[in-house]
Amino acid sequence: MDHPSSIITQVRRDEEENATFHEEGSSEVSASNKPQSRGLLHGIFCCLCHPDTEPPPAKNDAPLSVEENGSLSKVPAEPLLPQLKSNDEGKICVVIDLDETLVHSSFKPVNNADYIIPVEIEGTLHQVYVLKRPHVDEFLKRMGELFECVLFTASLSKYADPVSDLLDKWGAFRSRLFREACVFHRGNYVKDLSRLGRDLNKVIIIDNSPASYIFHPENAVPVASWFDDMSDTELLDLIPFFERLSKVDDIYDILKEQRTSS
Repeated sequence: MDHPSSIITQVRRDEEENATFHEEGSSEVSASNKPQSRGLLHGIFCCLCHPDTEPPPAKNDAPLSVEENGSLSKVPAEPLLPQLKSNDEGKICVVIDLDETLVHSSFKPVNNADYIIPVEIEGTLHQVYVLKRPHVDEFLKRMGELFECVLFTASLSKYADPVSDLLDKWGAFRSRLFREACVFHRGNYVKDLSRLGRDLNKVIIIDNSPASYIFHPENAVPVASWFDDMSDTELLDLIPFFERLSKVDDIYDILKEQRTSS
């Protein structure tokens, strides 16, 4: 599913497919799916799988919980997040997605890439070109001041961890969760907020893919998928909303009001 039998030989094909996709623009993205790629790029970045595919084998960083025969297997009792630190007591936990929410990454060389991340796959080193979404610095800095922020991505840690090291200059992310922390459900990697170990009335997820938060849509602040529009202001525009949200005891009324007004 994530890795074809001859993954390395398909790198060029993946580059071409993704180059074509990015040139066509984000307006072609389905509201419920991130870009689909059946090769190398999909195996590293994408949080969604083809709905007809089988769950990936354990050696490919499979999620801990997999849907079997129409029902979810038991999830580990251990919470995904460590105990809340004293300086975060009383704060809302904000789960933040990475790809197409904060950054966009590609194997295709990009002249204005903010970062170039080497990723080794099956003994071969590949360069991943990463673009930062406009205003991501201001956004993360302020979010880290207001909330207990958690990076939660369905991408592999070998790519997402070094990107986060470079991106988060303020230590906004108290924790980082990767693909293995997701639940594989009906072909998608889902971020099950009930497994975090936090009260759900104090948990928010920011993500461009509704499939990622299908278990808890009422906890979501959706954002538009971002690829390369340097005039984008979505993260900057969200800051006043989150400043207001940081002062409430229960997130549901505010998020419901936001959904009905948008």
